[in-house]
Amino acid sequence: MRRVVILGSTGSIGTQALEVIRANPDRFEVVGLSAGSNAAAMAAQADEFGVAHTALGAVEAEQLVRDVAADVVVNGITGSVGLGPTLAALEAGRTLALANKESLIVGGDLVKRLAAPGQIVPVDSEHSAIAQALRAGEHREVRRLIVTASGGPFRGRRRDELEGVTPAEALKHPNFAMGRVITTNSATLVNKGLEVIEAHLLFDVPYDSIEVVVHPQQWIHSMVEFHDGSTIAQAGPPRMLVPIALGLSWPERLADVDVPIDWTRAQSWDFEPLDDDAFPAVRLAKQVGEAGSTFPGVYNAANEQAVDAFHEGRLPFLGIVDTVSRVVDAHEPPAELTRESLADAEAWARAEADRIIASL
Repeated sequence: MRRVVILGSTGSIGTQALEVIRANPDRFEVVGLSAGSNAAAMAAQADEFGVAHTALGAVEAEQLVRDVAADVVVNGITGSVGLGPTLAALEAGRTLALANKESLIVGGDLVKRLAAPGQIVPVDSEHSAIAQALRAGEHREVRRLIVTASGGPFRGRRRDELEGVTPAEALKHPNFAMGRVITTNSATLVNKGLEVIEAHLLFDVPYDSIEVVVHPQQWIHSMVEFHDGSTIAQAGPPRMLVPIALGLSWPERLADVDVPIDWTRAQSWDFEPLDDDAFPAVRLAKQVGEAGSTFPGVYNAANEQAVDAFHEGRLPFLGIVDTVSRVVDAHEPPAELTRESLADAEAWARAEADRIIASL
């Protein structure tokens, strides 16, 4: 029986984690829940699962992780505010089922220094797929990681065809219903850029050995190419239940988590190269990942400001990544990466992004 704390319990990851636990009551006990603001929904969850310890807000979630004994902490918080709970889980020796990619990306070496081998289990479907595929060989045998992307709602458009994109159009993801920021990030491919940085940090593979390929159907979640020429792909429905279940039970697999692919049905899967001219966010992410220090945090913070401005009508769609690029170019990293210097860099990035947007 694993004792589980779920952070972001009322969001998509949190509710699906509870769905998996509900189907496996003999394997898991929920001992703590946190939410951003939806106290009523969290209270209903706590009542159903008999949870005594709850928290509202990221700071309170961090304290919850420190106070409540658990085997697994599921971090499903959205945004870089999830860094504190991530560090707390690692410091406490918990297994961290990580859906909050931003905390690893902006925390970088802060997170890596704390994490013991195997302590972080990725919950993003792409990184879960890579973790599964890596079990087919040794790390020294890996040639490339291939991260798949849906291409978002604007797949196939040239850069000049993106100039008049509206917020409503950017929120029409072809496969998933998600929040405003992550859906917009999927449209700009910023989300894929963040996932490239996450893949590097999780699996210690150089950036020039991590590729993004567009796969609109999203049935193959990602692939690992080995040095003998073999490629191992992890395939399944474009849903999150299996990655979440593996986050809870790793390295074991739970039975009947999702419906497998029906191989008796005729179907076609497409793969296309990423258009770096129309969607430069991945190329920029590799640059900030290589630079390290506070650069990934600046990339993420500037993007969040730019996304808000886009949805408020103060910035065109192409201006999102253009603004992020200008903020990154202007950034001067601190001498040492600490939580304080990271917070300062993020605050600077938000202010610089706002200044640039206001000047347009």
